[in-house]
Amino acid sequence: MSQGCVLVELDGLRVTVDKLVYRHLSASEKPHSFVYFITIHNDSDVSVTIRGRKWVVSHDDGTTLVVEGDGVVGQTPTIAPGGRFSYNSQHLVGSGCAVAEGAYLGMDEHGRRVVTRIPRFKMTVPNA
Repeated sequence: MSQGCVLVELDGLRVTVDKLVYRHLSASEKPHSFVYFITIHNDSDVSVTIRGRKWVVSHDDGTTLVVEGDGVVGQTPTIAPGGRFSYNSQHLVGSGCAVAEGAYLGMDEHGRRVVTRIPRFKMTVPNA
């Protein structure tokens, strides 16, 4: 296996879920919106470009949604050592509760493929 195919967890590259905001959407098949605010921190000594992501959202009704794609919110940010990239997005939920987790995939300045985990967080509809 070549070095380019190996994914490494880079020390110092980490993700925080900074805030989670609930909104009710009327007249929708999935009436519960959770806006999440994420920061990718690069406390390593090399620049990292985030090239893709994978989310796994498990709902309390037994369904699972897997979302994979290029970049992050339409961007492929390069995060310098000591830097960070923050954004917000949303998940729509039809049931009372869901759990989200995943990973960001990237490339460091030396061409190594890196991964950092998105910590699990729970989206619970208030008064559900």
